[in-house]
Amino acid sequence: MTDRHAIHELHTDQLTARQIARIRALLWAAFARDEHGGFSDDDWDHSLGGTHFVLELDGKVLTHASVVERILYVAGVAVRTGYVEAVATLPDEQGKGHGTAVMRKVDELITRDFALGVLGTGSQGFYERLGWRVWRGPSFVRTSAGEAATPDDDGYIMYLLTPSSPALDPAASIVCEWRPGDVW
Repeated sequence: MTDRHAIHELHTDQLTARQIARIRALLWAAFARDEHGGFSDDDWDHSLGGTHFVLELDGKVLTHASVVERILYVAGVAVRTGYVEAVATLPDEQGKGHGTAVMRKVDELITRDFALGVLGTGSQGFYERLGWRVWRGPSFVRTSAGEAATPDDDGYIMYLLTPSSPALDPAASIVCEWRPGDVW
């Protein structure tokens, strides 16, 4: 990266309307050919309320990621988690280190402020290079009717331990609260 690149760390309420428009355009472009049907408004909503990392070059948003707080349950134990959402780089800018640079900032925040980092992805290799590991246990979601298995998400969930992580068994069950759209 050159000196013209800047990674901004901003809370959702600090994003300008122009930044939001550019980030949304980036996300929809990056996920246009995604096997899950692309980036949705629910996906966007999941990225709000936390910290956004925005890599810009000459005012153009190249890469974005956000970290939102979620409480996840590992083998029944509540864990304050930095959940990573909306990670993307413009298609013509991929492979140039922008995503890695942004994820290093994401990892610093999670390591400093949370007991665990978690994300859902089909790009495990990218995150494994950065120290993330695949959660091996079964996944569930809490609903009004109780816990429901989410087997389609097994092998898709990744985690990052932090200095404040409790003793966790990555083969144990992991449970999230229900939300619209993708629960993980």
